[in-house]
Amino acid sequence: MGILLEKIHSPEDLKSLSRQELDQLCEEMRELIIRTVSNNGGHLASNLGVVELAVAIGLAFQPDRDGIVWDVGHQSYPYKLLTGRYGAFHTLRQEDGLSGFPNREESSYDHFTSGHSSTSISSALGLSEANHLQQKEGHVVAVIGDGALTGGLAFEGLNNAGQLRRNLIVILNDNTMSISKNVGSLARYLSHMRTRPGYIKAKSNVEDALRRLPLIGRPIAVLMRRVKRNLKKMLYSSNIFTDLGFAYYGPFDGHNIRELTETLESAKLLHKPVLLHVRTYKGKGYQYAEQSPTRYHGLSGFDVDTGDTGEKAQSFSDVLGQTLCELAERDSRICAVTAAMAEGTGLSEFRRRFRGRFYDVGIAEEHAVTFAGGLAAGGMRPVFAVYSTFLQRGYDQLIHDVALQNTQVLLAIDRAGVVGEDGKTHQGLFDTAFLQTIPGTVLYSPAYFQELREQLAFLSRLSSGLCAIRYPRGKELYKPAWFHDTAEPFSVYGEGTLCIVTYGRIFSFAAEAAECLRKQGYGVRVLKLNRIIPIAPAAIAQSLDCKHIFFFEEGIRQGGIGEHFGSMLLEAGYTGGYTLKAVDNPFVSHAPMFRALEHLGLSAKGIEGTVLEYLRGEGTGHAQKET
Repeated sequence: MGILLEKIHSPEDLKSLSRQELDQLCEEMRELIIRTVSNNGGHLASNLGVVELAVAIGLAFQPDRDGIVWDVGHQSYPYKLLTGRYGAFHTLRQEDGLSGFPNREESSYDHFTSGHSSTSISSALGLSEANHLQQKEGHVVAVIGDGALTGGLAFEGLNNAGQLRRNLIVILNDNTMSISKNVGSLARYLSHMRTRPGYIKAKSNVEDALRRLPLIGRPIAVLMRRVKRNLKKMLYSSNIFTDLGFAYYGPFDGHNIRELTETLESAKLLHKPVLLHVRTYKGKGYQYAEQSPTRYHGLSGFDVDTGDTGEKAQSFSDVLGQTLCELAERDSRICAVTAAMAEGTGLSEFRRRFRGRFYDVGIAEEHAVTFAGGLAAGGMRPVFAVYSTFLQRGYDQLIHDVALQNTQVLLAIDRAGVVGEDGKTHQGLFDTAFLQTIPGTVLYSPAYFQELREQLAFLSRLSSGLCAIRYPRGKELYKPAWFHDTAEPFSVYGEGTLCIVTYGRIFSFAAEAAECLRKQGYGVRVLKLNRIIPIAPAAIAQSLDCKHIFFFEEGIRQGGIGEHFGSMLLEAGYTGGYTLKAVDNPFVSHAPMFRALEHLGLSAKGIEGTVLEYLRGEGTGHAQKET
């Protein structure tokens, strides 16, 4: 293992390898990716499918100079292995280790940090235009999958690229469906012929020579182009890429390194927008991933020999899906919308049972929000299940197409808060702050499964306005015996002149901290906000007699719920002390969820420590103790 990989310190080292050695290198890369993901978790099937493509890009380009942009970036593991990160690959997705996505701070070979879909063409076009403006040499490549191509931003980038006519190569990695129909062996043969360097150079030389002929040269050149265009129309079905101004070639075998390299070398000679259509197979080289690429897309770990991914504990996503099915049984107006995340958001069962009321709109969150707004305006009760980090894309639509319409759309915001190993691009830390700016929004934040059920049922009965419920990734945490589930706006537990206020998952840690503080003799009450937008005035009234209030929030500080709670306290005439512990730097690096929360001071120990630090600073800590 690693005999050839150990010698690859940069893509330049690929050029000295024979064809057989390149094939061996691909095998080594696949073995290492499988073993690493089995231990660390991560994205498997998508990375196994682009191994040869990454090698071909390394052979045809100079990634230290040429801009290489991987869309989403969850398939960039082979590229990391070829760009000097083999020695650190065992740290993938680990704290202080390699990111699971391209990261400009990690390597100069990563030209654009990514984690969200459909951004590659726009960002690559920007890189290409920057080269043009600064008169820099170099090529720019965007690698985008057929799934990411369902995002509207991808088409906006294609449209602009066709207008600017810059030196941009878009590689369409087609691993699921056919984007354009094959038209037989002659079309495939001509596609290969037209991408040969000799053909491209000869074509350019002939056209230049004709233009230089006096009087008749230019008309002949124009006539030749028209004849060629009409011939192509006879042999090829028209496609959107050519209509947008791209030179389209393909489809090609995405696992044939020689063919890919030759094609990429040819594309470099065109000096115009080029789209290369390649076909790959997700999970290639690992039979379990080949047979079930969806199951082996994103994993927390698995057994390499058996493919066993282990028993999956019930999650908030599962409970959301189950509850939504129960509600849909009773109300035929309820329908579910997802942006290509049916499995991730727990909607698989809803899709099976209520296919006529289930809508997967592709990776198009903006469209999903407006589509839901239209459903609601037409009398339905849409529920849009979406990860917090991806909901950010639909902010304008939430304002204009839902809130302004005063229609009832319910957001099921999954992966709210810290998500762990996926890191900066995927943390769900912004939703509370931006939803707070939208008039009429009602937002609940359960800490436990039963709360999710009750609060979702309550929200589904509201007649108008933007409603939302946010919940974390994974399973529920510590649940104290004295806790009771409710859909009421808030709950208060315990007594004391110190008050801990929080919401969502952090309540579990606050409850543990409060119990530890009580054992040490300190009177602490815990105020749990269930409805965090709008905050109930009665919750403020319950806090006014406290000497000091500690607000802990798994979200950004600026514009967050904690800031708003503090503002309401001041307006109500509160004269005590107030400590807000929230996320000051929302770009939280990848680490296990518990470790990340510990670093942020939001673990049980962190909450207890914050309170004790205040008491020590007071110098009258014993006065706070219960008698």
